[in-house]
Amino acid sequence: MWSPGLRHKVLTCKVCNIYILRVYVFDFASMLGNYISHKGEGIMKNIWLFIFCFMLLASAGCEDRKAGPAFVLTEDFIIIAHRGASAYAPEHTLPAYDLAIQSGADYLEIDLQMTKDGELIALHDAEVDRTTNGSGLAKTHTLDKIKALEAGSWFIEQYPQLADTAYENVEIPTLEEIFQRYGTGANYYIETKSPGIEAKLIKLLRKHSLVHSESKIIIQSFHSESLRNIHKLEPGIPLIQLYRYSDKARLKDQELRSLKKYASGIGANFGRVNEGYIKKAHRHGLAVHLFTVNTSEDIQQSYKIGADGVFTDYPEKRPAFLHKR
Repeated sequence: MWSPGLRHKVLTCKVCNIYILRVYVFDFASMLGNYISHKGEGIMKNIWLFIFCFMLLASAGCEDRKAGPAFVLTEDFIIIAHRGASAYAPEHTLPAYDLAIQSGADYLEIDLQMTKDGELIALHDAEVDRTTNGSGLAKTHTLDKIKALEAGSWFIEQYPQLADTAYENVEIPTLEEIFQRYGTGANYYIETKSPGIEAKLIKLLRKHSLVHSESKIIIQSFHSESLRNIHKLEPGIPLIQLYRYSDKARLKDQELRSLKKYASGIGANFGRVNEGYIKKAHRHGLAVHLFTVNTSEDIQQSYKIGADGVFTDYPEKRPAFLHKR
């Protein structure tokens, strides 16, 4: 038994849910000396065996965190501005990102498409039809043609009560323009919408000194191939594997072990994920971020079942008590 006078502290490793007993060195040394003096030096074999087994247990539980930087799986509950503050301004435009930052969002979500001439732009859909006055696939247009499109009128027409002159003649921004505007003053949650844009993305992140900087970068995708390519180029960047479930979300242990080789977490649709799913992901050292969560009640529910953050069109809806668990 531990001595009643022993000072100790129980710590929890969130990666593996192992409880670690940290004992102050001088207390442990004193206890060990007294124990040996009573039991004899032959007991040292058992002590060294205990220490060896404890080290094996700790290392087995916390293995391979290279794919999961510490800031992804933490006690913080993060708010990710879904396409910017897209409830109040045209999605994926500079006004939407400005509002997201003003609201205190932890991350700006940026969906990436690539133009015909190889430029990365902030656009959710493969086509430009829904959010501009143009038509066709973004990848069939040069950047000059993309820049000639107007990306705010649709929002003004759909939400006249939110109309603002700042939304008139607004352009689709390039990723470089976003980095130039916000720099390391913002955190970026970037989605690769298709494989093949990873090298360009990493090049821009390096150019703007956003890799291993005070600015936090997370990259997500539904395409595991894209995430694996990024992991090879910059293994220190945390990656989120996206899933969209049509029924109750389920993940097998084998799938989670495979994910852990390159990913730091999972993104899944709210309403399909329960507490058991999240606990299982956490046991494998994977964070869980839910999309798209737009009411205060649903944000609270996401927090209650253990999610690590949410994507929302309303980034100002973070309840005060959600800052820390």
